[in-house]
Amino acid sequence: MIGRLLDRIVERYPTEALAVGEFSRLKANGMRFTVRAYYAKGLGRVSVMQASGFFGLMRMDTLMITPTETELPLYSYDRIYAMGNDTLIVELYDTLTSPFSEKALLSVKEAYAHLPERDPGTHWYDAIKLPSSISKKGKKKQTAELDALALAHLDAFLASAAPTADPVKKAERSATYVDGLLANGGPSTDVFKKTLGEEKTARLFHEVLFGA
Repeated sequence: MIGRLLDRIVERYPTEALAVGEFSRLKANGMRFTVRAYYAKGLGRVSVMQASGFFGLMRMDTLMITPTETELPLYSYDRIYAMGNDTLIVELYDTLTSPFSEKALLSVKEAYAHLPERDPGTHWYDAIKLPSSISKKGKKKQTAELDALALAHLDAFLASAAPTADPVKKAERSATYVDGLLANGGPSTDVFKKTLGEEKTARLFHEVLFGA
């Protein structure tokens, strides 16, 4: 699925792979991670993190877009396959510097409202998480529909782009979000901090995953 999402980005933006060095393969909390990063000209940083563990019983795919060159919110896609469950989480964070319309994204979300909802819980970033974010938890039989939702949602996201008037401010707002992740923690952030230490985790987040 990650490949199909990346294809959608490459269709719209010239994309080149970036060197990630020591971060290309990581081990943390019983999981093995592979990390890739890209520069999408006119969009910003795109990163992919794929993990597997527990004898293949759990797989996790993550794709993040930090749009420093266009007026879009920060995009985070997570897909978790475990114990017969298929969980889709797409969160959009307000790193915007001018008004942004969620109309197309909300329309896609509504079209798939029949898929089972997942309680996202309460988090420090809720104040900047946009309503067009998605949180679903289904079974294997619903994987095809969850795939279709993820693709349609990303298409609507990319189609909503507009040039940013202030790329410096846009980058600063993205960096502020990353600083918040590092300061307040979260499931994946805490795992990396425990394994890599705070300084190396900060480098992974700022220099590789978000490019902020």
